[in-house]
Amino acid sequence: MSLLHAQFTEWAVKFLGLPGGDFGMYSYLILIFCSIITGIGLVTVIIFRKNYHSILRIAILFEVIYLLFLIISGNNPFLYFSNATNENLLMIMMYMNSLMIFILMYLIHLIYSKIISSKLKK
Repeated sequence: MSLLHAQFTEWAVKFLGLPGGDFGMYSYLILIFCSIITGIGLVTVIIFRKNYHSILRIAILFEVIYLLFLIISGNNPFLYFSNATNENLLMIMMYMNSLMIFILMYLIHLIYSKIISSKLKK
């Protein structure tokens, strides 16, 4: 999920045509944030391992922590509506990336569940 967030951020920066000097390293910053989130999530899953038995629950934990990091870092998605610039549109896209990745993880969970349930029936 960390790599997906970094890659989607890279695509968003290129799509918006933001300057490389200011936003070229933005995806690496997101990768560092997501690595920290992965560490926090890993410790949480190890401590509460009985509660995190599915991919979906781990994805929810990751996304909740990611959204908290975005909010704490001052990433305001509503700023775009008062000042419509590509930089502020990137902030909205960061939240949309999170939603897209969560939906992707949900689909992976569904596919994984179908595979496991078909193997258990045999």
